[in-house]
Amino acid sequence: MKRAQSILKEVFGFANFWPLQEKIIAHILEKKDALVVMPTGGGKSLCYQIPGMIFDGLTIVVSPLISLMKDQVDQIKEYGVPALFLNSSLSMEEYRANVTKLRAKDAKLLYLAPEALLAPRTLALLADLRVDCIAIDEAHCISQWGHDFRPEYRQLAEVRAAFPAAACVALTATATPRVREDIRQSLNFDDRSEFIGSFNRPNLFLEVVPKNDPLEQVLDLLERYPNESGIIYCATRRQTEELHAHLQKNGYSVRPYHAGLSEAERTENQERFRRDDVRIIVATIAFGMGINKPNVRFVIHYDMPGSIDNYYQEIGRAGRDGLPAHCLLLFSYGDLQKIQYFIGQKAEQEQRVAQILLSQLLGFAETDLCRRVPLLNYFGETSVPERCGRCDNCRPGNEEKALVDLTLPAQMFLSCIKRTDEIFGAGHIVDVLRGSNSQKILKFGHEKLSTYGIGTAYSAKQWRHLARQLIQKGLLLHHYEHGSLKLTPKAWEVLRGKEPFLGRMETDSKKLRAAPGAAQRPRADEADSSDPDLFEALRKKRKALAGEANLPPYAIFHDRTLREMALYCPRDREGLLSLYGVGKSKLEKYADAFLEIILEYSQTHQMPEILKTDPGDGARVRS
Repeated sequence: MKRAQSILKEVFGFANFWPLQEKIIAHILEKKDALVVMPTGGGKSLCYQIPGMIFDGLTIVVSPLISLMKDQVDQIKEYGVPALFLNSSLSMEEYRANVTKLRAKDAKLLYLAPEALLAPRTLALLADLRVDCIAIDEAHCISQWGHDFRPEYRQLAEVRAAFPAAACVALTATATPRVREDIRQSLNFDDRSEFIGSFNRPNLFLEVVPKNDPLEQVLDLLERYPNESGIIYCATRRQTEELHAHLQKNGYSVRPYHAGLSEAERTENQERFRRDDVRIIVATIAFGMGINKPNVRFVIHYDMPGSIDNYYQEIGRAGRDGLPAHCLLLFSYGDLQKIQYFIGQKAEQEQRVAQILLSQLLGFAETDLCRRVPLLNYFGETSVPERCGRCDNCRPGNEEKALVDLTLPAQMFLSCIKRTDEIFGAGHIVDVLRGSNSQKILKFGHEKLSTYGIGTAYSAKQWRHLARQLIQKGLLLHHYEHGSLKLTPKAWEVLRGKEPFLGRMETDSKKLRAAPGAAQRPRADEADSSDPDLFEALRKKRKALAGEANLPPYAIFHDRTLREMALYCPRDREGLLSLYGVGKSKLEKYADAFLEIILEYSQTHQMPEILKTDPGDGARVRS
């Protein structure tokens, strides 16, 4: 681990490991398997990259997309780490050259798509090499309960068996307890191999607003982030094209991305976005997994995603550098009906799963609690503070919601669940309360219950909204596989009249959120103290250097590193080396170019150098 700590600082330019990283790396270095679940931007890659540099043999990294693979290799090579990939984007000469490097042991990390790894010629090549570690990125693709299930991922267990001496590490940012169990079983991991970080991304400001005038709401948010990168997600190709045209007409640097474009167009638009030639991408959900761009400052959901998994994965593309980012969801019950229509086209089993996932997302959108409570609870994280201060429900001045006493309808709903033996879902309970004559009610004799027909004063939509509030506030447990609802001890307190139930009973979908339009910008952090003009000068230099090297700008330095340069104004290499993300390789390549700009700007504007010290020690000015 001393060597790992040295690599962390000297190669990657980070002073300390983040939570869990040190434990995971030590575990992998002992050649033990590991399931790693950490949020986007939480440092998963280092968990296999550092062991890969220490092991004598090769580390294979399974990556789902060619574009993501290239991005990963470009970035790690900038740190001076020998890495390469084998995929169809290479010419025959390039492919052979990389194979020669592998056989000569000139690479420590080999990136492959699952299909390429499973190919007989690849397995034959690897059979002659020492493989010490197999890292499976985006491991949720293994599970049928994951949002990006890929059958090829399911076959990786066979490859693992071919290299029994290698440690296997599966990594993902989005995995519910059910998905984690699926991954462990597929790869034959035991429970002791699981490392679960918090799913909380505190730098993301979460906001849900009613979709009243969506174009104006989008323009309002874009005005708050001039010259910043962002992604806007739409449900359909048509909507993507229409919104792209509107934004282009309004003078924004924007490109579309959807399956209706040619592969060449999609690749070009994605590449221009990665390289900061285009600021905004308007896309369907087909866009994103291949993007490792750290400086995305906002993600807008113009239409509702289909599940919390999709939502979390998509907002995960924002703020990967740890700086503040804004996530806005425009909510509409009309969008909900569209999703219901598409769910109706699926097979019966798939419909049931999709309805459960949609119900959970709806609970997140409608909650009057802190947004992070239902979001993190979904991923099995229960120790969640009641207020995060980083969502629209927790913003200053929003401490007291306009809640009403819903004890009576809550008692009706809870009583009906109990009288139907706690084995049915919300839809059936609503039907009983509203006096439906469905075959299911008649089959079970539920038309004879005392709760039958007592809830006609409320619509089915209002009852479902109440049900989601009862789940969110811990009065009901929702069995996600079967959809059944069960009472908790808190429910009995309300049923017996010992505790009131306060909530909201909607009468108009437009009243979902009291706040109009897209709301406040996320809270500032230390990086906002940096000099904005110097930051822009450094950003221009980074863009020029990236163009010369045929790299995306963030492969040279993250925005966070540039902001620290513009805050601390280092005068020499020693000062530059103390900044976030500056290792020895990057120092040698780029120190002169960036120090020249900092020195000239500092002299012109009489700015002192501030010496960066360890956290808590304060900063010192050097004149």
